[in-house]
Parts: sequence; C-alpha cells; structure tokens
Amino acid sequence: MKYTTIVVADNPPIRTITLSRPERRNAMTPGMQEELLATMEDACASNCRVLLFTGAGEAFCSGLDLSELQGMGGKTDLEHRADAERISRLFRTLYELPIPTIAAVHGAAIAGGTGLATICDFTLATPAAKFGFTETRIGFVPAFVSAFLALQVGDKHSRDLLLTGRIFDAEEAFRLGLVTEVIAPEDLLPRAQSLAETLIANSPQALAATKRLLAAQNKAWLDTAVEAALKANVQARQTADFSEGVAAFLEKRKPVWKQ
Repeated sequence: MKYTTIVVADNPPIRTITLSRPERRNAMTPGMQEELLATMEDACASNCRVLLFTGAGEAFCSGLDLSELQGMGGKTDLEHRADAERISRLFRTLYELPIPTIAAVHGAAIAGGTGLATICDFTLATPAAKFGFTETRIGFVPAFVSAFLALQVGDKHSRDLLLTGRIFDAEEAFRLGLVTEVIAPEDLLPRAQSLAETLIANSPQALAATKRLLAAQNKAWLDTAVEAALKANVQARQTADFSEGVAAFLEKRKPVWKQ
C-alpha cells in the first residue's frame, strides 16, 4: 500500500510509523486511519517485532481533522456508523495487536491523539508533551477513548478528564498511569530504541501470547463499551451542538450552545 499521510520505516525487526501531516499537526483523516490499520495488519504478517509510533513536526497528533467534518451534516446514519466503526477498529486493533507497541510523544497528543498515544503498550513522553480529551469542548462525545481510559485510570479520573476536557501535562499523565516514562527530548527516541531492544530480546511467542491474554481478560468489557461508544459517536455527529462546536473551532470563535 502506498502511504500518503504516514511514513513507514522498517529497521527489522522494528517498524517506525510516523504520522506525517505536520501542517495539520498530524490530525487524523479517514485516509490516515485506514493507512494506520493497513500498516499494523501488514506488520502482523511480517517479521516485525515492535511498532514505534511518532509524529512529524511539533505535534504527535491533534486528534480528528475537524475540517473533514464540515460536510458531515449531509451523511446518512449508515455513513456515520461506517465512520465510527473505522475509528473503533483502529483503537481496538491497536489495543489487541499481538506485537508490542511504543508511542514516543514529543508534543501535543489531543483527543483521538491522546487515545492513539496512550492505548499503546508503552507511552514515552517529553515534559513538553500535552494531553487532553477535549471532545466536549466542541459538542462531541469522547466515545471510544472513554472505554480504554476507564480501563487505565478508573471511573473517577475518567470523569474528570472526559467531562472537563482539560489539557494536562506529561507529569500528570505519568501520575495517572497514562504515560510510562517522562524523558528529556534528546533522549526520547534513544529510550524508545532501547525499550524496543529489551522487548526484542524476549520470546516473540510469549510476548504475543501475553498480549492476547491481556486482551482476552478485557474483551467482555470492551465488547459492551465499544458498542455503546459506537451508538454515542453516531448520535453525537448529528447534534446541533456538534455542528456549532465544529463551526466555532474552524471560525476561531467561542461556541454558542443552545440550552
């Protein structure tokens, strides 16, 4: 597959996936989501042993590209569900991948970008990294990320982060358990490489079996949570608040919510 929104570099047995839309702070489009899915599926069929995710430019990933959502009002329920199912498949595939995954976060990882970074097995971040589940700020629902977040930090912290939509730094993310290590910028990629080499030294069959076991232990929860998230995501895309929130964001103004 020819990639246009990501750069895939193989240094066997490590595959580095760089989100490469720096002019849009690596915001995710449907095309990028499909490319991420394709390269993960290809990695499983190859001799890849570790996947490393990075971002080009100043950000890791700023979430969904809201400019892609301007024409969403004309979509049918089936089209909305197809969009939601693609995002669901991306996060679920990343979580259940039998290959260990590392995110190296040097800048902003916001909304779906926070999800992408923190669903990885290991999340390394510099002190400048920023995180936030900001969906409610634009009238949207942090649907899929909520399922994985609840597993990671529990109900009370999830409510804080999801309902306030606040931005939090790498140190707080570390305290919450969303970040594995906070690392100086110059050491970020060397530390990711060192961690990858530690993983490669272990049995590939045992690593894959351990990841499958961990995924299986949470399968029943995720099956229910993701289906609920699908419905919430589809419904949220068709609300007046979402239309206003996206418009306000793109017009660089404060949204005006209807009571």
